[in-house]
This record gives sequence, C-alpha cells and structure tokens, in this order.
Amino acid sequence: MRNHSLLGKIGIYAAVAATCGLLLFPIYWMFITALKPANRLRDFPPEFWPENPQWNVFADVLNSQPFGLWMWNTVLVAIATMILSLTVGTLAAYALSRFRLRGGQGLGLFILTSKMLPATLLIIPLFVVFRSLGLTGSLWSVIIAQSTLIVPFATWMLKGYFDTIPPELEQAALVDGASPLGAIVRIVLPVAAPGMAATALYAFVISWSDFLYARTFLTTSESKWTLNMGIATLKGEFVTDWNVIMAASLMAAVPIVGVYLFLERYLVGGLSAGSEK
Repeated sequence: MRNHSLLGKIGIYAAVAATCGLLLFPIYWMFITALKPANRLRDFPPEFWPENPQWNVFADVLNSQPFGLWMWNTVLVAIATMILSLTVGTLAAYALSRFRLRGGQGLGLFILTSKMLPATLLIIPLFVVFRSLGLTGSLWSVIIAQSTLIVPFATWMLKGYFDTIPPELEQAALVDGASPLGAIVRIVLPVAAPGMAATALYAFVISWSDFLYARTFLTTSESKWTLNMGIATLKGEFVTDWNVIMAASLMAAVPIVGVYLFLERYLVGGLSAGSEK
C-alpha cells in the first residue's frame, strides 16, 4: 500500500510539473526571444538560451518609446474601469438579489443576454455616442466602453454571492440603527469580499488586455495610447524586431502578475472569513 501511495504522489507531482512546464514555456520563449539579437531569431535548430544575451533590450524599449506614458495610461484605464464596473455591478447585483420587483427576473436575463454580445457589435453605436458627446480620443471613452462588457458579468457574479448571504445580517444591522447603505457597506460587502476581489481581478485583467476599444476610440497621438496599442505599433511594415516586441510584452505583463499575487491572498482569506461568518 505504501508503494502504491508513493507512486500515486509521484504521478501527481509529475503531472503538475508537466502542466506547469507546458503553460510556462511560451513565457520562457518570449523571454529568450527578447534576449536574442535580431539576426539570430530564426536560427534552426533553435537555441534554448542565447550565447550572448542582449539584456539592454529592456532599457532600449524604455528609452526609444514612451513606454512609461503608455503604462500610465493603461493603469488609469484599468483602475477606473475596475472601480466603475465594481460600483455599478455591486449596486445592480444587490438590487436583483434583495428586491423582489416586478420584471426583476426579466431584467436579470436581459443583463445576462447583454454579456453574450460580442465587443465588435458595440463599436459602431458606442463610437456614434462618444462622438456626439465629444469623448472620442479621450481615455474616458475606453473606460466606459470596457465597462459595458464588464458590468453584466460583475452583476451576475456578485448577485450569486449576495444570494448566499443571509438577509438577517442586514436586518440585525438595521435594528441596531444602521442605515440601509451603512448595512451594505459595513455588513454585506465585508462578507462578500471573495466575490468582490474576484470581480475586481476580472475587471482589471480584461481592461488591461484590451486592444479593440483602444484602437478604435483613441487618437493617433502617442500620448493617449495604452500599452497594447503602443506595442502593436512596434511591428514594422517590412521589418519587425520581435525581440523588442517580446521585451515590451514581458514588461507589460508584470503589473498583471503583481495584481494577481496581491489579490490572491485576499481571495483565499476572504473565502475563509466569509464561510466562518
């Protein structure tokens, strides 16, 4: 029995290691591609580590392109989209979960249906609205456009979490003198911390990786570009320095990894705290 148990653990660890290697290999290949000289990118057989790594490629990206400005614009758009989507989604989810209004179920299904619409279907009507409001070329156009896709998902995700919270908690807070809004902020939202963190992470990642809306609504001025839009312009018409693109892409992925590592402990800790409460 002990041998079978040992073999089972070895098999599990081997499967986990193989899966991690398969998932992380593209990132590793991006990294070594960034370190290779441009004239060695298509060597065959391929090198799994360059003889002379070009570590200066990361500094070259920062010096030759307004990478810091693109990063700042992307951070602003991602944070603003996350806050807007989380605020609207939380209020809508709480209303659908707690209030029994006529047509509430139909409204919920309508919100769910709007999540199924592809982003390309909304570009033309959104562009017409933004042009009439004078928002084209502004970061606010991208923030609002991305929120139209994230809010339906946030609403349904948080509604499912609010449904698991006993209404007696809010009623007890109201008896103790709390206002309805105070009961939501002080009682409901702390218990719903795992759902809030997961929704915030989803909104941030989706906003950070957006290219379609940024390419459509932003101007040709580099000062308004986001990271994905700026990196896309590094591809030349006749010659493309893939090592530069890979270096820029790796640096663009670092904040996403940092945000996930920061929120991951709150996801796990909040889930435990919510179950205890």
